Amino acid sequence: MPSSSARTLKSPRRLQRNRDRRAPSPQWQFLRGFIKNPVMVGSIIPSSRVLIDKMLDPVDWANTKLFVEYGPGVGTFTRPILDRLGPDAKLVTIDTNPDFTQYLNERIDDPRLVTVTGSAADVEKILADRELGKADYVLSGLPFSTLPPGVGDAIAKATSNVVRKGGAFLVYQFSPKVLDFIKPHFAPIKRGFEWINVPPATLFWAYNGDAEA
Repeated sequence: MPSSSARTLKSPRRLQRNRDRRAPSPQWQFLRGFIKNPVMVGSIIPSSRVLIDKMLDPVDWANTKLFVEYGPGVGTFTRPILDRLGPDAKLVTIDTNPDFTQYLNERIDDPRLVTVTGSAADVEKILADRELGKADYVLSGLPFSTLPPGVGDAIAKATSNVVRKGGAFLVYQFSPKVLDFIKPHFAPIKRGFEWINVPPATLFWAYNGDAEA
């Protein structure tokens, strides 16, 4: 029969397992975020792995030092980005929902990750306050077509100011209306489509100058 000391040693592990069972799943956390603020979350279902790989494939990871993600949610893109980033690079996530920020902080232990609760429209100040300089790439799944008036324009303009020459704004959307916001600030813009996603998504790679620079 196990001694009382052995039972005492095992109890923290049992407590941890109980906490893990009680912790919300990524799917539930994502759905809760959508219900809480549907205007800022593009879909109630996280992006598919096929869409993630297609969206990130053109990135020059070897020369990426700063990557920014708008609306990371439960980290559907955050984890694959970190898997691809170099050891000395940084990933800044910006989300208006503090629940998502807290979720990422609790679930991802990586010194390269900087989580921020705030608006993507304030990305210039967010990066400047942390002395991070220009971003190589910015990724966004924010639903530009349903954002409050003026917010989409502000985000597109601010993003163009923080993306380095030759860098890109990577956008996946369920409406092509985002082109109205990014066209005045980026060129060239490459476009794709991914059916293997719910719902199917249109993809944009909007470059700040020559895509080969």
